[in-house]
Amino acid sequence: MAMRTCNRPFSSAGMKASAAAPCRAARAAAPAAARRAAAVRVSAAASSSSNGSPRVLLTREEGKNDKLRAALTAKGYTCLELPLIEHADGPDRALLPALLRAAAEEYEWVTITSPEAASVFLEGWAAAGKPKLRVAAVGGGTGEALKAGGVTPEYVPSKALGKVMGSELPRVPGGSRRVLYPASVKASTDLQDSLTEAGFEVHRINTYNTTSVKSVPEALLRDALTADVVTYGSPSAVKAWVGLAGLQHANSKVNACIGSTSAKACANAGISQHVFFPDAPGIEGWVEAVERGCREAKLPLPAAAV
Repeated sequence: MAMRTCNRPFSSAGMKASAAAPCRAARAAAPAAARRAAAVRVSAAASSSSNGSPRVLLTREEGKNDKLRAALTAKGYTCLELPLIEHADGPDRALLPALLRAAAEEYEWVTITSPEAASVFLEGWAAAGKPKLRVAAVGGGTGEALKAGGVTPEYVPSKALGKVMGSELPRVPGGSRRVLYPASVKASTDLQDSLTEAGFEVHRINTYNTTSVKSVPEALLRDALTADVVTYGSPSAVKAWVGLAGLQHANSKVNACIGSTSAKACANAGISQHVFFPDAPGIEGWVEAVERGCREAKLPLPAAAV
């Protein structure tokens, strides 16, 4: 799997910017808990755990870190967990059940682009009476989340990216050429732009929102600051970590992102060093980003990862 490294900010095209390109300053203000922990940060450079394996911080919301933890633990890494994001209802969530009841006739496809979007969709689908729908999932993780709720996606693109999904989504003979896209408030327009370019009419509804955690218990933060690697599954997690740990501390660690969107968020926040991410989002590539980061940082790798 191809791997990317970013030791400078991204340009608008997503590639490394020139050496002259300035880092964008992080705007998140550190909350009181982080300020009280300022003295802790000085000694937080403690690197590997007592068994010699790098300590990896998992930052997805509570209950969503299990797969990454299992994959890393199997390779001998020590995992810490500090949920840095949480979800809230989006402005269009109440519209979802009615739209899904009509979806079989109104839309060729319903497109789902994340496990959280799948969770929200499944709730709306159940409220709609579980109608038969043609559903597309952006990747394997999203597809698994749908299957666990009783919906088997009929299409998954060759790469887990919205723009790829939009360009590859099959057309249904005699279909309406309309797509229902239940999305996050913060989701980019990559999928809808790609679908529009491919000739579809897109009905996007913002069904949920992702927000950064503003404060955490001080004891948990103190432990988290000792991690060698910080993992990010969304831009909101990047923002939260910079706000809690500080930019200097964030730049001193290996920063392993699930994909390019989170890597760009690192650059935008001012994290310009030690950023690693796979070409296609997913747990396997995320683990590889952790491993490559540890190797380049010359951390003592666990035996299973060598």
